[in-house]
Amino acid sequence: QVQLVESGGGLVQTGGSLRLSCAASGRTFSSYVMGWFRQAPGKEREFAAAISRSGGSTYYADSVKGRFTISRDNAKNTVYLQMNSLKPEDTGVYYCAAGRYTRNVLSTSAFEYPYWGQGTQVTVSS
Repeated sequence: QVQLVESGGGLVQTGGSLRLSCAASGRTFSSYVMGWFRQAPGKEREFAAAISRSGGSTYYADSVKGRFTISRDNAKNTVYLQMNSLKPEDTGVYYCAAGRYTRNVLSTSAFEYPYWGQGTQVTVSS
């Protein structure tokens, strides 16, 4: 089992940037596919980005493609989400999640990521 702790959220103006980090416990971090999800007030949790075990493959929701970059450092047991050109609609709680599914295609489904952090708040002011 893996424990996840997010950090790096905060308040930023439209057009600004933030870098989220998610630190994982344990010595098997590289065996997990990692994802970032977000939940806006009054809305369901939605997929933002995912990265393969090696970091060689990534996948993004259309809403963040070209603005967000997911990366990982397996030596540091950490996954990152660099967020640029932020918009008010990016506001929400951001969660990192870990999964061990074996399909080659990165999943956008929260059900395939059984391990979750507590979330970090991102607020983008207009």
